[in-house]
Amino acid sequence: MDCGRWRGGAGTGGEPESSDSLRTFGAVVQGLREHAGLSREEFGELVRFSKHTVASVELGRRMPDPVFVERAEEVFGRTGALRKAAGCLERQPGLAAWFRRWAGLEQTAITLYTYECRLIPGLLQTEAYARTLFRHQLPPLDDDQIEAQWVARAERQRLLRGRPNTAFSFLLEEHLLRRHMGGNEVTRELIDHVLDIATLRNVEIQIMPIVQVTHAGLDGPMQLLETPENRWFAYCEGQRGGLFISDPKELSVLQRRYARMRSQALCLADSVSLLKQMRGEL
Repeated sequence: MDCGRWRGGAGTGGEPESSDSLRTFGAVVQGLREHAGLSREEFGELVRFSKHTVASVELGRRMPDPVFVERAEEVFGRTGALRKAAGCLERQPGLAAWFRRWAGLEQTAITLYTYECRLIPGLLQTEAYARTLFRHQLPPLDDDQIEAQWVARAERQRLLRGRPNTAFSFLLEEHLLRRHMGGNEVTRELIDHVLDIATLRNVEIQIMPIVQVTHAGLDGPMQLLETPENRWFAYCEGQRGGLFISDPKELSVLQRRYARMRSQALCLADSVSLLKQMRGEL
């Protein structure tokens, strides 16, 4: 598997399973920290992660975020050892909870692009729409699982208003709203919510019309993000798993496709007009 790509299967939403390579990486971090005379709390303050995150990395229970690795490198004198070790971890399939890692990167991203052709992105969903998806998931979820999923989604949605300096772009296929998932009332509330989010200065929402002669996104949904260190990553999700991409060549392809789709979709004003039209038809 390419060092810049790794997959996670369905059901891997929690912490990654510990492995020899994760435990070894964690032991190196712990050894360097102790050699520097730092407690986990002190080290956490320097790299701007909690002591609990530091503990999870050191115990081999968590894939280290790229930001964590870079900040740790600075604390330990920029030897390059941790950066190289982390690169090897990415070659190991199934080490991390693939979406958990992506969600962690979202917390500090300065740019986040999302194209969706299957369902309204989680960041834009209403509670009624999300619960409709959860209730009809296969295999079925129990009530506690549904509640836990909604709580996690609602917490994640705080990004839109909680990070006003992050630039968000959403490209949504028109048919996602024409489907009327959950019924007309759920769809009315959903469109009202999307229109409200579209008024935020840091959010751009564009609709890809159903009738489209050319389309650069036919290979499926994608998400792209830029970190505070101006590194780019991508995440693509399918039926039973997700793909995290850090390889610059592959990221370049996805960035070009996203840019082309932005030019193919309706402009911001026309997208709002179409949303209002669909709202009026319900």
